[in-house]
Amino acid sequence: MSQYSIYKISGSGVYIEGNDIDTDRIIPARFLKCVTFDELGDSLFYDVRFNEDGSSKHHVLDKPEYQGAEILISDANFGCGSSREHAPQAIQKFGFRAIIAGSFAEIFHGNCTTLGIPCVSMPAEDRQKMAAAVADDPDTSIIVDLENLQVICANEVFNVTMKASAREAFLAGTTDPLDTLLAQRDSIDAVAKKLGYA
Repeated sequence: MSQYSIYKISGSGVYIEGNDIDTDRIIPARFLKCVTFDELGDSLFYDVRFNEDGSSKHHVLDKPEYQGAEILISDANFGCGSSREHAPQAIQKFGFRAIIAGSFAEIFHGNCTTLGIPCVSMPAEDRQKMAAAVADDPDTSIIVDLENLQVICANEVFNVTMKASAREAFLAGTTDPLDTLLAQRDSIDAVAKKLGYA
């Protein structure tokens, strides 16, 4: 699979309130037995979205006005807990393309980057303004600009931060290390031949 640079991502957003939202809340452990990651989207935040009998708890993700949202907004230390790769996979398979939060757990952030999901950090006051704008009009467009480290929402521009190496990888189209390695196959073969391994 060839990679491509990502400079901006746009779409509507949804705010999931709460600090320290861990990977077990994002995707409960019993769903890790899946054969492929493709089926994880429906189980995103399952235990806070559904009762034991499968009936809805009327979580914000299930409200009609937020269907199709592509930008997930949350608070501090998002993705903490166990390092399960299934958490960002579930977020991606649900349809989210970027995450804005106060801060991120390191391994979760890395797993998101590998999947091509940018994670940008924004101060609490600005996130609250943006969450209020989204609540007022769920169709509000949000633009995550990685090149300029800004988020544009409801005619306001908010500054964000991002791990420098991750930003560099998005702009260069090198977020997936396996793809990067495969793209250099000819060079690797040449070195292997020179060293007598091929």
